[in-house]
Amino acid sequence: MKTASDIAIAELRGELNGNVITPDHPGYDGARRVYFTGFDRRPAAIVRAADASDVARVVNLARETGAELAVRSGGHSRAGHGTSDGGIVLDLSAMNRVEVDPERRTAWAQAGVKAGDYTKATGRYGLATGLGDAASVGVGGITLSGGIGFLVRKHGLTIDDVLGAEIVTADGELLMVDEENHPDLFWALRGAGGNFGVVTRLRFQLHEVDVVLGGMLMLPASAEVITGLVAAAEAAPEELSIIANIVKAPPLPFIPAEQHGKPVVLAPMVYAGPADAGAQAIAPIRALATPLADTISRIRYPAMYKGPEGARPAADAGTNVLVDGLAADGTEAILEHLEVSTAAMPAAQLRVLGGAVARVPADATAFAHRAAKLMVNIAAMYESPDERPEHEAWVRSLAAALADDDAGAYAGFLGDEGEKAVLRAYPPATLERLVEVKHRYDPDNLFRLNLNVPPAGI
Repeated sequence: MKTASDIAIAELRGELNGNVITPDHPGYDGARRVYFTGFDRRPAAIVRAADASDVARVVNLARETGAELAVRSGGHSRAGHGTSDGGIVLDLSAMNRVEVDPERRTAWAQAGVKAGDYTKATGRYGLATGLGDAASVGVGGITLSGGIGFLVRKHGLTIDDVLGAEIVTADGELLMVDEENHPDLFWALRGAGGNFGVVTRLRFQLHEVDVVLGGMLMLPASAEVITGLVAAAEAAPEELSIIANIVKAPPLPFIPAEQHGKPVVLAPMVYAGPADAGAQAIAPIRALATPLADTISRIRYPAMYKGPEGARPAADAGTNVLVDGLAADGTEAILEHLEVSTAAMPAAQLRVLGGAVARVPADATAFAHRAAKLMVNIAAMYESPDERPEHEAWVRSLAAALADDDAGAYAGFLGDEGEKAVLRAYPPATLERLVEVKHRYDPDNLFRLNLNVPPAGI
């Protein structure tokens, strides 16, 4: 027997400019997949929206039928928020146009464009907006959670370059928001955006970022190397941003065989300034140990997003903590946990903050942890669902060794951690304000597949 949702979805096909993919479609299995392949969910329909009018129609359908609504930009959610069992997936991947205004140094980007494609489009003019570090991440998702990438210390978070946005709210209305139009919603989008509607386009500030000193440095990992790297990154000019991944060395041809399986630091980095000054800034890091690999050279900035990203993992147990720095025994805790982990790929990722991030007032955006000096992202990627309790326990143990239980967190790297995650991502004053905005624009919590801020009364 067909439900009201079934009938409405059938009628929707004739109203959309995009495509509706249902379980009887030959491309259904591919269309329902997200980045973490272990989320094997079966939505009633996947709608690949072509434009904002399609988005509005889908939002109206979900509201009217009560269907669960999952919104997908790049599909990288650690908690699997980009898919649904029995609900509707609103897939924005076909909304991927970028319009660059090189004279004003601004760009409009649809929310489904990938970070690598956006950076390539703006890079034609020697311009860039700081995004993340993976080419396949959706611009909509990474922006609304904050955005911490290769330009973070020089130009701040991605949200610090957002000048405006177009968003379809729960009532199906398309709004233009910026500092003058719906300023409360504009504030909330920058750090907690998935809660308030479907952002269809974003307007970004661009910066002159063309030829940079960039690439990856691989060092053998020890307590001294990790401590020295963090210290060097903190002392470096703001033009240098580093993402230090502490992992077990994979069996790749360019890594000496005797190093396979041992802890290493994979550190992609960008110095967005003069090459001579960049070489001086990176020299103390190179001197920490004999590099196992060193690809750092003068490159055009979009080249940081080239190259394969590796196979998609099935699942990722993980969390993150925002701290003032590593405790005296923090590096040993990381190495000890890596040693005992049975995950296919356990990792601790260190991102030194400060610089432009810290100069923005804490109440200027929904991301309020501006004073944090270091983010530690903890991950254990694995294949079998049966392994989940073991790896989640490993993540909790390492997080506890590095920070207090109530340490702040970055929304974009949180998993399915419940209400506690919301309290860690948003300090009390920020959360109170978010609840008010949520109640105004989404009083029935239609947009709940996210790091959810429920409206008052729910």
